[in-house]
Amino acid sequence: MANFSRFYIELLIRFFLAVWNVISGVFTSIWSGFVAIKDYFDLFTTYSPKFQVIGWIIFVIVFSINMAFFTFIGLRIAQWIKRRIKYRARQVGKEELLEEISLLNAKVVELVDEKNKLFALKVSSIGLTPDRFGGMESGFGMNEKSSATDDVLKEGESRFVKLIAVDDAYEGVIPTVSMNELDMVSLPELVERFVKFSASQLRLYYSKKIISVWFAGLGTGKILILEGISGTGKTSLPYAMGKFFQNDAAIVSVQPSWRDRGEIIGYLNEFTKRFNETDFLKALYSTTYREDLNFIILDEMNLARIEYYFAEFLSIMEMPDVSEWKIDIVPESLPTDPNNVVNGKILVRQNVWFVGTANKDDSTFTITDKVYDRATTLEMNHRATPIDAPSSPPITMSYDYINDLFNEAANKNALGLKTLENIEKIDQYVAEKLKVTFGNRIMRQIKRFVPIYVGCGNSEVDGLDYVIRHKVFRKFEALNLAFLHNELEDLCTLLIKIFGKGTFQVSIDYIRDLIKNS
Repeated sequence: MANFSRFYIELLIRFFLAVWNVISGVFTSIWSGFVAIKDYFDLFTTYSPKFQVIGWIIFVIVFSINMAFFTFIGLRIAQWIKRRIKYRARQVGKEELLEEISLLNAKVVELVDEKNKLFALKVSSIGLTPDRFGGMESGFGMNEKSSATDDVLKEGESRFVKLIAVDDAYEGVIPTVSMNELDMVSLPELVERFVKFSASQLRLYYSKKIISVWFAGLGTGKILILEGISGTGKTSLPYAMGKFFQNDAAIVSVQPSWRDRGEIIGYLNEFTKRFNETDFLKALYSTTYREDLNFIILDEMNLARIEYYFAEFLSIMEMPDVSEWKIDIVPESLPTDPNNVVNGKILVRQNVWFVGTANKDDSTFTITDKVYDRATTLEMNHRATPIDAPSSPPITMSYDYINDLFNEAANKNALGLKTLENIEKIDQYVAEKLKVTFGNRIMRQIKRFVPIYVGCGNSEVDGLDYVIRHKVFRKFEALNLAFLHNELEDLCTLLIKIFGKGTFQVSIDYIRDLIKNS
């Protein structure tokens, strides 16, 4: 035992002595390096008098390189130490945050348990059991649950309150439109009559050109977008059209929070079994009882992403069979559902148009090509000049009558072979030089829009100018225009060559504005 004790003590002494020798050796070496500075200086004074010019130059260069090297090493060591200190501080902060989050989670669990107990007492007090409403784990608060129990659908009631009210309003009404001889006007007369009606009755002033674009847009598709600065009458135009056709337009204010179809159509509340109907749904359902023209205004439609909340409408209105333009409302039908909700669906009738107003500022979203390609765009950046118009009455017109006007104009003013060849030349140029193409959908719209625009009393070239500028050339804004100045100038030259000097001015001015601003 004594021998082992002496051995162990001797081992510890030698071990700690070795450690001390290592530590002292490090500090001794560092100290020796500083003490040796005098020896370095003496060495320099011994040899430096013998330096020639070239020697002094080499000395300065080598000395500078060495100093830079040691300075770099010192800075890197200092940075490494600093990063280690910051990293350690962050880790400590993260650990503290995790502890705090853990405590908060524990408190949340306690509060949820307490809420569930209170809710159980509330439900029990009215003679119901919690299981009746799907347990306690839903995302609703206690106040929402307790108030909702008073609104649970009762047997025999309809889950659609607003739509049933529409049924009641149209009960016994025959959905026909009786037009007299004065209402049976041509497209040019229709444009002029609206301009006079709006000016004389509503003190709203619009040019014949913008109204021609409006009616050509109605004949081309079911979506119109009115863009421009505030105060130019974007919302007032569809409002005035509703007054003109004696069927007020429904105005729906788009909210920035809209993200899906439930925001615009509504949704079935699984708790109360009632359908939360929106004003948009009520307006859409009302069109199923009417034979005249209906306008639903989506005011400031790009406050939210259109392709999110309006996606289903954009899709169904691409179907060639209009009988398939049906919006799913509920998964199954009930006997108490509204009359025109068939198999849980509502048919989007041909006599309804969706008119969106849009501003371009920091508070709005960019309207994507998916929306633009399916819509007719009316750009309204200037207020029309006030006019003194004679008093003009509103008009009574059925959808069938105005649709016949559109079809007649489309057939009578169909684009000729020469015009189609000119469009093909523009298409080939922009596809080759700018990588933008017309596409089949846009070509169909051009062939429909331009003849109706001509039928409203305008020239074919002006119609082409307007629709190509807003359907095709608008896509140039997504290009890197700073590198395409020559190609854009050549496009202007091509347009002048095809259509003549002084024509196609809307498109040429737009292209030159792009060049100037890029």
